[in-house]
Amino acid sequence: MADPRGFINTPRQVADRRPVEERVNDWNEVYPGGPGRALLPIITEQAGRCMDCGIPFCHNGCPLGNLIPEWNDLVWRDDWDEALDRLHATNNFPEFTGRLCPAPCETACVVGINRDAVTIKNVEVSIIDKAWDDRRVRPEPPEWLTGKTVAVVGSGPAGLATAQQLTRAGHTVAVYERDDKPGGLLRYGIPEFKMEKIQVERRIEQMEREGTVFRTGVQVGDTLTGSQLRDRYDAVVLAIGATVRRDLPAPGRELAGIHQAMEFLPQANRVALGEEVEGQILATDKDVVIIGGGDTGADCLGTSVRQGARSITQLEIMPNPGTERPGHQPWPTYPMTYRVSSAHEEAGERVYSVSTKEFVGDDEGNVSALRLVEVEFVDGKLTEVPGTEKDLPAQLVLFAMGFTGPQTEGLVDQLGVELDERGNVKRDKSYMSSVDGVFVAGDVGRGQSLIVWAIAEGRSAAAGVDAYLSGSTTLPAPIPPTARPLTV
Repeated sequence: MADPRGFINTPRQVADRRPVEERVNDWNEVYPGGPGRALLPIITEQAGRCMDCGIPFCHNGCPLGNLIPEWNDLVWRDDWDEALDRLHATNNFPEFTGRLCPAPCETACVVGINRDAVTIKNVEVSIIDKAWDDRRVRPEPPEWLTGKTVAVVGSGPAGLATAQQLTRAGHTVAVYERDDKPGGLLRYGIPEFKMEKIQVERRIEQMEREGTVFRTGVQVGDTLTGSQLRDRYDAVVLAIGATVRRDLPAPGRELAGIHQAMEFLPQANRVALGEEVEGQILATDKDVVIIGGGDTGADCLGTSVRQGARSITQLEIMPNPGTERPGHQPWPTYPMTYRVSSAHEEAGERVYSVSTKEFVGDDEGNVSALRLVEVEFVDGKLTEVPGTEKDLPAQLVLFAMGFTGPQTEGLVDQLGVELDERGNVKRDKSYMSSVDGVFVAGDVGRGQSLIVWAIAEGRSAAAGVDAYLSGSTTLPAPIPPTARPLTV
């Protein structure tokens, strides 16, 4: 274990973010030099707060089964090389999860029963950021090749994890991506201030040096059909995500100025990276209303701040969850509580328990306001509160309400795979779909979920593919395909 009395004597501490007035003027990460560097002065003592709890419930909280007590102890002992090995033993991309994961491991931490939990996520990102700085993250090419070929469709976290595991197992892997660069939502959905794209770029470079081939700008299902893909490769892995966006078909939906978050954010990311976007959707000098209270909504908020919005309001139909763990969500489950992201510190107002009845337009067909009504739960159902209608000015409305499932038109239909009752691609215990040799990883099989689940599923699907191609596998499989989050 780490410091035997660390969890008693050392208070929880996190890194300070850059001042708001500084960081809203650029697109760099909100921590000075990145979270890993910002945390280094305090991280050894923070790792020492990990206690010898006997049964590390943080393992249950983490879908990857990260060896958290082990690398906490190693950091406290200043053994950064071994800490990196233990971290990479279960997680291909800890710099992604260390920045983007909501840390269900921390809400399952035993210290967190009656004290502030260990800063697990911070220790994780410190280990990997220091390793990159020290040039200790190197390619791991296979010693020999199997002669088997695999196509991975989609280069988000699930596809990248699948591809890296299979490449290291000796298979020849090609990753297909419809965008011009690999990374999926990691590249074009996550703002720079949350994760700078150097984190993605150097992992792609590592994978290429290991032997993974990336084929970008290919719309599989169109320019390359499902049958052509199956004829060309020994196995196919679908990692195309859940990209069908949830809409709000209220009166006035057709007005100009109403967009999906995943129309707005990718454009902003491209411009932040120096690219030109014709007809970019901008929040500059506008009253912006974001419908959806989750992480994507917060990303829209932070982006709108940096574009110079006049006002920003984030709407949530559910009530304010409060700051205390609800009684029906006891430890070690992941509680729904009021959380403040870096974007929420910068600007904007959060409004709970409201529903959009109508989009109001001006004479030129542009949205000018939202007609809202307060809602409350009555007998378990959301009900409008009479007399609470009001108009909220808005010249830009962004939908950040999540996704309903994978796109089935094109590749999924061409492959003829079965869907489950939720509209996701059905798979068996080896992550194979109903079609022999076609496997499934990530949101396309489980529905919209967290980055940590995507990586875990990618690793598990890779084990299934390896066993299918080789007859057996030594690759780890963190989770069964039927598992659902116990903590999120």
